[in-house]
Amino acid sequence: MAATKEKKETPAGSSAKGFRPLGDRVFVTYTEELERTAGGIYVPDSAREKPQRGTIEAAGADVENVKVGDQVLFDKYSGTKIKIENDDCLILKEEDILGVFEN
Repeated sequence: MAATKEKKETPAGSSAKGFRPLGDRVFVTYTEELERTAGGIYVPDSAREKPQRGTIEAAGADVENVKVGDQVLFDKYSGTKIKIENDDCLILKEEDILGVFEN
């Protein structure tokens, strides 16, 4: 008897902005770091820390260890950055996720 793979898809009505990742990829939203320090000093893009924490909005069918809604930590320079509806988003491979924040 052949084993069938259960498909995990983004639930209808989720806030994935009409985007469904394929395979082992996840769709993550995040917020950019502030452009100024608390003292009012401007921080240029080249010196600014890259975001490392985000929320999974959608997951591909082959994703096994995380789910929609999880707060995750990922490598600074991983994934593909895109902008949808004026929001910064990332498409990451599941292997680029370092861990999940427990609430």
